[in-house]
Amino acid sequence: MPAPLPLDWSSIDTVLLDMDGTLLDLRFDNWFWQEHIPAHYAALHGLDAAQAGALLDPKFRAVRGTMDWYCIDYWSRELGLDIAAIKRAALAQVAYLPGALEFLRRLKRCGKRRILVTNAHPATLAIKNGHVRLTEHFDACYSTHAFRAPKEDAAFWPRLNAREPFRPGRTLLVDDSIAVLDAARGFGIAWLRAVRRPDSGRPPQDTGAYPAVDAAADLM
Repeated sequence: MPAPLPLDWSSIDTVLLDMDGTLLDLRFDNWFWQEHIPAHYAALHGLDAAQAGALLDPKFRAVRGTMDWYCIDYWSRELGLDIAAIKRAALAQVAYLPGALEFLRRLKRCGKRRILVTNAHPATLAIKNGHVRLTEHFDACYSTHAFRAPKEDAAFWPRLNAREPFRPGRTLLVDDSIAVLDAARGFGIAWLRAVRRPDSGRPPQDTGAYPAVDAAADLM
């Protein structure tokens, strides 16, 4: 994995930041969708864990990377579960990645425009924000659901730029998804950084050709 090149902060006006896996620990979401929801689904249908997994895995794979993949309304209908209510009941496990809050505060002190750009459903953003008060550290916050395309879709970036007129050549994006970074690079965003450890409970991920940091806080 390539070592991150130094950022020229004098050439950066806007910082676009992902939520889950960049600022918030992806450990919660991995546990929630890979263990907690399957357990609820198994209990609802009288299944064991293996049976529930066999039924859910193809459902998840079929929509991965689409807007439905990130939509809790879709999954509530598809699985017959109140995903929002289950998520609210588990909020105690939602947490920042190490150093993320201080990184956001330092960006403010440096006068950078801080933009949250997440694929999370607006309801998911609201639920998590009620617990960790994330949005108060940003100048603007966007869920991709308002743009009808996820961040890994090339169509998303010009739509965001029409709403939020950042200059791609003077913008930094930090994200844990290679597909998202690929789409942003295609749009012309000049500064890109991948997060190696989006889930604090798992080993570092391969970030391919992108300069990477273990956490956004390392960019300080």
